[in-house]
Amino acid sequence: MDLYQKAKFYSISKFTTTALSLLANTSKENLIRLSYLAERIPHKESYREKIRWIRTLFQNDHPALTIARRLLNETHPYHRKKIITNFIINQLLVGTNRRRVFEEQRGFKPPNAMLISPTMRCNLRCFGCYSGSYSTQEELSFDVIDRLIHECNEMGIYLVIITGGEPFLRRDLFDLFEKHPNSIFQVYTNGTLINEAMVEQFVALGNVVPALSLEGMEEETDARRGKGHFDRMVRVMDLLKRAGIFFAISTTQTKLNTEIIGSDRFIDFLVEKGCIFLWNFHYIPIGRDADLTLMATPEQRAWIRERFAYFRATKALLMVDFWNDGCLTEGCIAGGRKYFHVNARGDLEPCVFCHFAYDNIKEKSLVEALNSPLFQEIRARQPFSDNFFINCPLIDHPEHGKEFALKYAKYFTHPGAEGFFTDLSPAIEAYSKTYRTMAEAAWRERMESRKEQSPPHEKKVAGQHG
Repeated sequence: MDLYQKAKFYSISKFTTTALSLLANTSKENLIRLSYLAERIPHKESYREKIRWIRTLFQNDHPALTIARRLLNETHPYHRKKIITNFIINQLLVGTNRRRVFEEQRGFKPPNAMLISPTMRCNLRCFGCYSGSYSTQEELSFDVIDRLIHECNEMGIYLVIITGGEPFLRRDLFDLFEKHPNSIFQVYTNGTLINEAMVEQFVALGNVVPALSLEGMEEETDARRGKGHFDRMVRVMDLLKRAGIFFAISTTQTKLNTEIIGSDRFIDFLVEKGCIFLWNFHYIPIGRDADLTLMATPEQRAWIRERFAYFRATKALLMVDFWNDGCLTEGCIAGGRKYFHVNARGDLEPCVFCHFAYDNIKEKSLVEALNSPLFQEIRARQPFSDNFFINCPLIDHPEHGKEFALKYAKYFTHPGAEGFFTDLSPAIEAYSKTYRTMAEAAWRERMESRKEQSPPHEKKVAGQHG
């Protein structure tokens, strides 16, 4: 170990020791001190900027301060330690530096996270399921998933997101969680298999964060997932909260549930139940029984974007809107720019909603597959617009998505997937044009507001980064 590595190891060890001691008292002052300490570790200036931004929120008594206190006070001590070690240190601090070194050596930047579907089997049959058309006969072997996680760690990726299908139908996942104690696993699940025994496993492992699926309150959730599902999820949330397990909620916004997802009633309910993170996904007509009429209208999409902005300023809940939050990621994150998807057959898809591929992970290393002509082309075109309210090559820039699928991909990953780019193409293009008009007006308003609020010497920066 050279002098630099020793110094880095000392800094990280010092951060961990100091962080855990400071967190014994989650006062505003201690959280601010912790932010100064964290700022010294990453090499990348953009990460240091984000840490400084978080510190400003703490200093101004933003709801983020309440979120931090909830996370630290309400989580099990071992779970809290694993979140700090695996996510904050391994993924955000050490991982950032390792990904930077990888880029210097290999010529392209590795993504931040891997999304993987070990199985496409599911014990529910929800209408409009994005993964409902995949074959349920093929699954990734334990050895393949294990290899992929090792390859991710070597690149500096410690965040593994698991979806499906219903992931917990694969009981050997817990062997993977145990075998990779330095990674953090977020698992999208319908929650029906979570019981007290499984929650005890979450506590013992510490490195698993479940994300439960809801469609709103009881009426909306049971309409899509079956009668009684909402009540089951309430019981699961109570189990997780009592055990001190950090958990998220995942929603799929459609024309039918937009109003409830964007309501104070729903958000306040999630905070009360102990949820700390909300993921919102928009229904896209792919997968089982693709239905254009289920899509949230352009007006509803714009409304939910504004509602989430309001919630972030007023509610003690972390929130991400997968299509509307391009400002957080500077555009589309697919194609290995920040993430990718490995389906249960091993196909490497640019995004969980892009059902086409160039490579299968059983035939190539992860590094080779991430640098395929398809992924290279996607990354070369990102971002698809300077307007970060329109990010997606499927529904915002369908001309790009169609070319990726029909020209650069080798094959579609399930029967009927090509229909999105052929039969549904005229309707998707019409949707895109309607929403783009609204998004461009909103973006101009945002830029003008930023310029007015910024000091003269900062206006150019505000215009560049939004």
